Amino acid sequence: MKLYVHPLSGHAHRAHLFLSLVGADFELVEVDLAKGAHKAPDFLKLNPFGQVPVLDDNGTIIADSAAILIYVARKLGLESWAPTDPNGAAAVQRWLSVAAGQIAFGPAAARLITVFGAKFNAEEVIGRAHAILRLMNDELADKTWICGGTNPTIADVALYSYIARAPEGNVDITPYQNVTAWLGRIEHLPKFIPFVKTPAGLAA
Repeated sequence: MKLYVHPLSGHAHRAHLFLSLVGADFELVEVDLAKGAHKAPDFLKLNPFGQVPVLDDNGTIIADSAAILIYVARKLGLESWAPTDPNGAAAVQRWLSVAAGQIAFGPAAARLITVFGAKFNAEEVIGRAHAILRLMNDELADKTWICGGTNPTIADVALYSYIARAPEGNVDITPYQNVTAWLGRIEHLPKFIPFVKTPAGLAA
């Protein structure tokens, strides 16, 4: 497997993290976004959207971080990470949708302002970030992992990166003790790979 990434992309990190956690055999290929490598014809053949991450599994091309998580879990038969029973699958999908929605338009967007100079309304996206963090903090009050149960799932992986680096977007996560404890549990998993830190926002 080849995984095409950029080190500052939380979407790329979640795919990299999962491949590491499950002990997959893969090669990391860094895409130089600053030089426009993601818009080059060869890369656009892999992903016409011009985005990382992309997984090349011996010619099978999977773009989109959530799709990569699902693909790898299914290919390797990792049902504990991606349940197939109706309740378990629905719970995971619910939080994958949150990762693509409230997380992307909250803490991820806030970080895009400080790290990449994105032209979002800081007050608005930081407010969204705190709204989802409050909700997650309540969800994790009596759960070890976001979907419940004794094992993490791909939902935990999908949510992790942008929440862990939310302070880089001026989002203070210290009031959310259940969330910070959950982050710590992920970080103590065997073969955990940290997301690159950027000295921005509250992390400056």
